[in-house]
Amino acid sequence: MKIVMTGGHHSSALPVIEELKKRLSNPEFLWVGHKFSLKEDKNESLEYKEIVALNIPFYELKTAKFYKNLKLSSVKTFFEAFGDIYKVLRAYKPDLIMSYGGYLAVPVVLAGWFQRVPIITHEQTVTVGYANRVISFFASKILVSWEESLKFLPKNKTVITGIPLRNSIFGSQSQRFNIVNELPTIYVTGGKSGAHKINMLIKDSLAELLTFCNVIHQCGDYSVYNDYALLTDYHQVLLSSDLPGEYFLEKFVFDNNIGEVFSKAKLVVSRAGAHIVSELFALNKPCILIPIPWVSHDEQRKNAEMLKKLGIALDLDETNLNAEEFILFVKRILADPSKYSVKFDTKKKFIYSAGLIADEIIKQTKGN
Repeated sequence: MKIVMTGGHHSSALPVIEELKKRLSNPEFLWVGHKFSLKEDKNESLEYKEIVALNIPFYELKTAKFYKNLKLSSVKTFFEAFGDIYKVLRAYKPDLIMSYGGYLAVPVVLAGWFQRVPIITHEQTVTVGYANRVISFFASKILVSWEESLKFLPKNKTVITGIPLRNSIFGSQSQRFNIVNELPTIYVTGGKSGAHKINMLIKDSLAELLTFCNVIHQCGDYSVYNDYALLTDYHQVLLSSDLPGEYFLEKFVFDNNIGEVFSKAKLVVSRAGAHIVSELFALNKPCILIPIPWVSHDEQRKNAEMLKKLGIALDLDETNLNAEEFILFVKRILADPSKYSVKFDTKKKFIYSAGLIADEIIKQTKGN
C-alpha cells in the first residue's frame, strides 16, 4: 500500500505510521511537508528531521494561504504548488492521501481528488481550521478529535477518532538529563519551531528560576533570532553564580527523550496548540500555557481555557508577559502540584486513537 501523508501536524501522523507498520505488509509512505518551519528560516524543521529519521521519503512543497490572503502572488504560488504535486502524485500512484490539515495540505488534496485518490483528513482542534473546511469538500472521510467539531462538518462522512499521541510520552526511555539535586524540574517548550517570546521570558527569569528549580528548555532552531546561541551564552554567565538549579537547553526534544522529560517535569510551560494540550491532558500534567494570540479562530486560547476549566492549567497573556508574574505562577504550582490535576484516568481518551485512524485508512483502501 502506498500512502501520501501531509499537513501541519506531523506529530499526529507518527503514531499512525507506527500503527500501520504493525498491521500492513510493507506499507510505503511519502511525506509532503515543510523542510523549514518558516520562510526566512535556514535551519531544517523538526518535521523534516523526524520524518527523514524514519527513512520516509520527504517531498518539500512550497505553497501559500491564498484562501486567507487573496493576493495575486499567493494565488500564483498555490497553483504552482498544485502543478508540482499533481506531477508527483501521478508518478507515485498512491492508494490514499492522509491529510492532517494546514494550508500545505490543500494543493495535495486537490491534486489527489482530480486523480481520484481516496482522501482522509484529520482535524486536531475543536474549531475546524480554514484548510480542513476546504479539504472537507474533497475528502472521502473526515476524522475529528473532539465531539464539538462535528457541527462544522458534514455528518455523513465524519467520525470521531480522538487525537493520536506518541506512546513514548507515557514512559521514560532515556537518561539524557542527569539531574543530581532534589529540586523540582520544569519543562519549557515553544513547540517544534520554538517561540522567541517564551525563550526571552525564560532568559529574563532564569537567574531566579535556578534558585528553586531545574529547567529543561526546548528553544527551537529558528535561524533569524538564533535564540539557542543567545541562551547558551547567557547560561555560561550564570554558571559563575553557582546557582543550585540545573539548566538543560535543547533545540529539539526528540521522540526517544520526550518520555524522560515528561516524567521528570513537575510542571510544563508551553504554547497551547492542539497536540501539546492533548499530551498534557493525557499525562494529567500541571502546566502554564501561553497561547499564540493570532492563530485562526483563536484556537490556542480556547485550548488553554479548556485545560484551565479542568483545573490543570494556568494561562498567561503573551502581550503582557513579564518575568515577575511568570515566576510567581511557577512557584504557585510547584508549591502544590497535586492541586493542578484531575481525578480520573485521562490517558484512556487517547490510547486508541491511532488504531481508529488506521482502521479508517484500511477501510478506504480495502486493505490493498
